[in-house]
Amino acid sequence: MAFAISSALLDALVLSIVSKEDAYGYKITQDIREAVDISESTLYPVLRRLQKSEYMTTYDREFAGRNRRYYRITPNGEQMLKQYLNDWVAYKFSIDMVLTGGESNE
Repeated sequence: MAFAISSALLDALVLSIVSKEDAYGYKITQDIREAVDISESTLYPVLRRLQKSEYMTTYDREFAGRNRRYYRITPNGEQMLKQYLNDWVAYKFSIDMVLTGGESNE
């Protein structure tokens, strides 16, 4: 993709994924890769930042004899996701107006 991915967009993508169901890092990476190319090494600092900001919590669950760390969205994270979604709609509309002159591509 020719467009840079901002940290806010990554935060929004992660929060959106974990808002649907608790998920572990590899699963989150695979879900995000459906939209943008990202490595696990890029994702883990995002997960730590969201946890430090109290937008997500973690818990461990055993899987195949090992612990797997799961991420869960918090009420603060749900509020932040709503803000990101509102911002995304406005941003997308503004970009579409410039790129397409307001014409719908759908």
